[in-house]
Amino acid sequence: MNVLRANPEKDAVIWQGRAYTHAWLYEAVSRWDAFLEERGVKPGSVVSIEADFSPNAIGLLLALIRRSCIVVPLTASVEVKKSEFREIAQVETVIGLADGEISQIRRTGARVEHELLLRLRLEQHPGLILFSSGSTGKSKAVVHDLVPLLEKFTLPRKTLRTITFLLFDHIGGINTLLYSLSNAGCVVTVQERLPDAVCAEIERHKVQLLPTSPTFLNLLLVSEAYRRHDLSSLELVTYGTEVMPESTLKRFHELFPKVRLLQTYGLSEVGILRSTSRSSDSLWVKVGGDGFQTRVVDGMLEIKAKSAMLGYLNAASPFTADGWFKTGDAVEVDGEYFRILGRKSELINVGGEKVYPVEVESVLQAMEGVEDASVKGESNPITGQIVAARVKLRTNETVSEFRNRMFAYCRERLPRFKIPQKVFLVSEEIHGDRFKKLR
Repeated sequence: MNVLRANPEKDAVIWQGRAYTHAWLYEAVSRWDAFLEERGVKPGSVVSIEADFSPNAIGLLLALIRRSCIVVPLTASVEVKKSEFREIAQVETVIGLADGEISQIRRTGARVEHELLLRLRLEQHPGLILFSSGSTGKSKAVVHDLVPLLEKFTLPRKTLRTITFLLFDHIGGINTLLYSLSNAGCVVTVQERLPDAVCAEIERHKVQLLPTSPTFLNLLLVSEAYRRHDLSSLELVTYGTEVMPESTLKRFHELFPKVRLLQTYGLSEVGILRSTSRSSDSLWVKVGGDGFQTRVVDGMLEIKAKSAMLGYLNAASPFTADGWFKTGDAVEVDGEYFRILGRKSELINVGGEKVYPVEVESVLQAMEGVEDASVKGESNPITGQIVAARVKLRTNETVSEFRNRMFAYCRERLPRFKIPQKVFLVSEEIHGDRFKKLR
């Protein structure tokens, strides 16, 4: 709030083409504070904000944090799961915003009984509940104490005009917003997370930083939206949420040699770590920073963080006895640098040989006419598993024609056991609403 008050004339949010200043946002927080008081939303209440990024949604988020409430952001991407998530989070008050204005406010009648929520209430600390994407099963409800999570934003740092590409209910989206606001920066919201729409906002508002996912960068390249818009203001692209295919990284760097590419690393459970890529076209990254420790045990990355979650609402604690979080990510190590190979749960075992999906996807996506590809393991009585690929094409090839071309292409680039033995041509998207590969 001090930053908002100290920089009244600076733009804080651009939404639907209009700029909202830090002074406007400061007033919005005060208005929401009065509204919450009037509606009897007490400190420690569990409140869901059902919205995407908008000036009003941001004002409400800040007001709830200032009020020491426990915030549950939910976006349209989880529409079918909202009632389930509200129940798990023991949401007491629902506040919905549509087109930036209040669309609903209601009490649920829920009682807060979970020990983690009661602890936050007792300590009078604001909290945050995020739901994991549930790619390997049921979504887990991650509970954060916002006091340690916000601590890293107290140190002033350089800020760039930033697109809010990552969602309002995603740790990366929340991190982007809080980093920008704490450094008197400006976030540019997008109504559609599609290549042309995002590129149009970059051009229109001279955006300098695009935080996104490898899947979206691949779509940007395939769509050639960059040819239809002036992206010369772009200085930095950060990518995370999934492993980057090397072919996508190399191609993007060739097209935008002046844009710095930075791999980020973070998890809902521990927050976002500071990172340094070895170079813009390298998949090797150094992660850590103040408040974070890293170690590798049996090839798997583990993290200890001051900003780690308190725990899950609907699952057992994943921490080791000495407080380390097992990320589930397999890594290679070179001095201070890591190379993220992929999720242990997605590892394909072909007759004892390890295959990580991204290394095969990287080769397939470099093929002429391939828009996207997703690889996973399928059971096989002889080798245990084989590599299976779903491929979205821009050509009119049959499965047989593509298989022949794929085998010829992959033989020169992959060991035989890594070449997909099963191929399915698909017309639907191979990613979810969060622009993360579906496997």
